[in-house]
Amino acid sequence: MAQKPRRQIREADLGGFRYFKILNPILERLHQDATARDRAGNRQLHFDHYTALLLLYFFNPIVTSLRGIQQASMLDKVQKLLGVARTSLGSLSEAARVFDPDLLRDILGELACQAVLLVHGREAEALRGLTAVDGSLLPALPKMVWALWNDDQHRAAKMHVHFDVLRGVPVDATVTDGNASETVQLRRTLQSGRLYVIDRGYAEYQLFQDIVDAGSGFIGRFATTPFGRRSKNVPSRAPPGRRGQPRCRRGPGWPRQLGRLETTPPRRRSGHRQNQQQRPTRDLALGHQSPRPRRRTRGARLPLPLGH
Repeated sequence: MAQKPRRQIREADLGGFRYFKILNPILERLHQDATARDRAGNRQLHFDHYTALLLLYFFNPIVTSLRGIQQASMLDKVQKLLGVARTSLGSLSEAARVFDPDLLRDILGELACQAVLLVHGREAEALRGLTAVDGSLLPALPKMVWALWNDDQHRAAKMHVHFDVLRGVPVDATVTDGNASETVQLRRTLQSGRLYVIDRGYAEYQLFQDIVDAGSGFIGRFATTPFGRRSKNVPSRAPPGRRGQPRCRRGPGWPRQLGRLETTPPRRRSGHRQNQQQRPTRDLALGHQSPRPRRRTRGARLPLPLGH
């Protein structure tokens, strides 16, 4: 059965052009990238043009392929507002290997700082620097040799994203092979003045200390096993709400300057018998927040949700 002819993209089908009034001056700094290899001096597709066409692709669901981007580059409105010329499929395919994607990281951070705050006032001060960090697997084609994962037929890349909760935008991202360490990537991209929200995949003593040394804090929830051993329960003279809760002693190699350490009861399955190895471990809520400058308003510190 013959395939249906693809619909030609028209100017009326595209949107998001108003954003390029802000983006074009910022993207101009990419124009000179990879021009040294153009000895003939006839390159028409530059890094700023390529980035603008990719953004147009993300702004418009009707553009679904590289051929769709090529068709869009033929439209007069696209050429005028994006400053691009008619682009061939070969040039678009080559661009992914020619241009340096690391140059986009500074632009990403600059645009993130311009994002509108989602909250204001004391809440904005309390959430300042709150950054969620995690890594996600992206399926890759078998021919992507660098994207190591399970085997030659099952490859994947991993995107490590830093998401600013207050602004609702990503502030940093790196892409590695699927087997890359998330803790190593976080250590390489640490910034000062952040309060990182991490999961048990980042459970590492040295990483906690590196975050503190970088002038930032963190909030995480982990299993208690790698951190210490259970001690006796809190005595009855403890404040209400703390009685009967187990304490956890800090294990060897515990980083200095860390905050509270509490545990939550294990989750048990009703009507199901579990042996010693299948018993659920207690969760550990661990947090550290770097001290705020004294000039800030009292009471604006973020209350760490520990022990919940």
